Amino acid sequence: MLLLEIFHLLLSTVAGLLGSALLLRVYLGWLRVSRSNPLAIFCVALTEWLVAPLRRALPARGRFDAASLAAALSVALVFVLLMGLVRADRGWHWYLFVPSVVLVLIHWVLYLVTLLVLANVLLSLVNPHAPLAPTLDVLTRPVLAPLRRIIPPVGGFDLSPLVLIVVVQVLLLVLGEFPI
Repeated sequence: MLLLEIFHLLLSTVAGLLGSALLLRVYLGWLRVSRSNPLAIFCVALTEWLVAPLRRALPARGRFDAASLAAALSVALVFVLLMGLVRADRGWHWYLFVPSVVLVLIHWVLYLVTLLVLANVLLSLVNPHAPLAPTLDVLTRPVLAPLRRIIPPVGGFDLSPLVLIVVVQVLLLVLGEFPI
């Protein structure tokens, strides 16, 4: 049982890092962040081995990177398949395969949003002139803008990141009730 938990931890970590990097690569392309940006360089270096073969079949069109999205979907499919094989003795149902893949992708997106918002807040407090600060601001602005229109600054502090993180955590709790 302990070995299965270790396997689950390692698989979740590797798949989550790879899947999140692929989704971040899609988002960076959508926002047209420069490929010379350190965050873009990291995502490309981590994921190019998986995206390059898919790029031949799914070339980038405009702002949408279909190859990176297909790679993220593939990683989620393999992750759910391996977890299903490990949990087969515990009553995992194969008809939950496709919904589980979608839930995994949603989890990765929500964790990515949390990480980007936290990094942006911490960097803006510690070193707002850091090289990644403008990139993090560009990445978080679209998700924070609706909240910033509703929630006014309190004493000069923007509380919209805190509200967003709480909302994301509530969504993760709700999604945690569904089996993956």
